[in-house]
Amino acid sequence: MSQSHVGNLESISTMRSRFALSCIVPVFNEGAHVAHFLESLHRKAATLTSEVEIIVVNDGSIDNSAAEIARVAQRLPIHYLGLSRNFSKEIAIQAGLDAVQGDCAIILDADFQHPLEAIDLMIDRWRGGADMVYAVKANRKSEGWLHRLAAILFYRLMFPKGATQIPTNAGDFRLLDRKVVDALRAMPERNRFMKGMYAWVGFRAEAIEIEVDPRASGRSKYKPLKLLGLAVTGITAFSNRPLRVVTGAGLAISIASFCMGTWIVLEKLFLNQPIPGFATLASAIFFLTGIQLVAIGIVGEYVGRIFEEVKQRPRYIVADEIDRSPLAKSGVVHSRETK
Repeated sequence: MSQSHVGNLESISTMRSRFALSCIVPVFNEGAHVAHFLESLHRKAATLTSEVEIIVVNDGSIDNSAAEIARVAQRLPIHYLGLSRNFSKEIAIQAGLDAVQGDCAIILDADFQHPLEAIDLMIDRWRGGADMVYAVKANRKSEGWLHRLAAILFYRLMFPKGATQIPTNAGDFRLLDRKVVDALRAMPERNRFMKGMYAWVGFRAEAIEIEVDPRASGRSKYKPLKLLGLAVTGITAFSNRPLRVVTGAGLAISIASFCMGTWIVLEKLFLNQPIPGFATLASAIFFLTGIQLVAIGIVGEYVGRIFEEVKQRPRYIVADEIDRSPLAKSGVVHSRETK
């Protein structure tokens, strides 16, 4: 390692020795434990720095989450954003990023599945020069085999190695330097697939392994259909592989059809074989019709995303806000060092 590079890392570590920390917590129907979680998170963050804000984004909860957050906001440094309806977790995270005032931001869920102890390691890696530190599940044994298989197909087939490769088993639990937050803010698309966006912006990223803890209460909000919808959003936002697959399938079928037609003609001319009748023709028609409908559906998904983007509607609407963040009140402009 060159002396100049070592000097840069030492300079970054010195600049990041005193810092302001923003914690982003998206919430959806977590009223049973959200107050306890926010208190635990604040205790952990306060051991790392004296300048802390907790940005809580209520993504249209229909339980008592809003009341519980408002109650603890009376004594904790909370910036509360209550969205007008459920916009999705991806949008809730973006709303939190838009409100960040600190030098770095940590995104984590409110269900205690992300171990708070890992925050210490994330901060250490950030001080060591990493611009992004993301948590990777050590194993997925708690998930069903179908879920694990779908994850493998999604990440390895749709997002192979390349400029925007998405790390397998990485989630939303991560630390972002302020420059990364600013880069994500500058991305204007409405269809947000955050895992792909984290990879696309680049910067120096490091992974840490974590063991996912059991939920404090309730069940996961990500049902199979919701996961499928998120997967479709990710594929159409960051990959044109489905279009290429359809093009390749169309070319392969055309070549196969030509070869089959040639074979039938040669059989008739030289072997005097009768030409297959209705069953063969019907099977071919149904097969090709199915391929065409699938192709139209895939193209339609991309066109639908374009339709959503050109309308230029706001990504989210804030219905209620409580800003008790000490960072906003101090008026301090925090460092945004570049390398």
